[in-house]
Amino acid sequence: MTFLTEHQREKMLANGVARARGDNFDPYPVIKLYTPGADATWVLTGLDADGDRAYGLIDVGTGFPELGEVSLSMLAGIKGPSGLPVAVEANYKPRKTLSAYVADAQRDGMVTD
Repeated sequence: MTFLTEHQREKMLANGVARARGDNFDPYPVIKLYTPGADATWVLTGLDADGDRAYGLIDVGTGFPELGEVSLSMLAGIKGPSGLPVAVEANYKPRKTLSAYVADAQRDGMVTD
């Protein structure tokens, strides 16, 4: 399953380069993924040069969302409790920077936006 459009992939790769350089960079997320019928959510901003390892806010539904990396190919193999695969949130429009999403999610114990 391909989660990213070409434009999103290019933006995430550029954000990944900035992160790898150590730039003081707090981008807006590019894409939001979720498991239908479950509590897992990924709000992603960057992509490593390998095109698979994404960086962003990871909430696996345990009450402790955190920044981290996740393999897109691994996500493509996940099925939620009802057997549905990880999905892209249609028409996702980020309203704040990644650090603001992280702060809100850690305060609330989950991604709420």
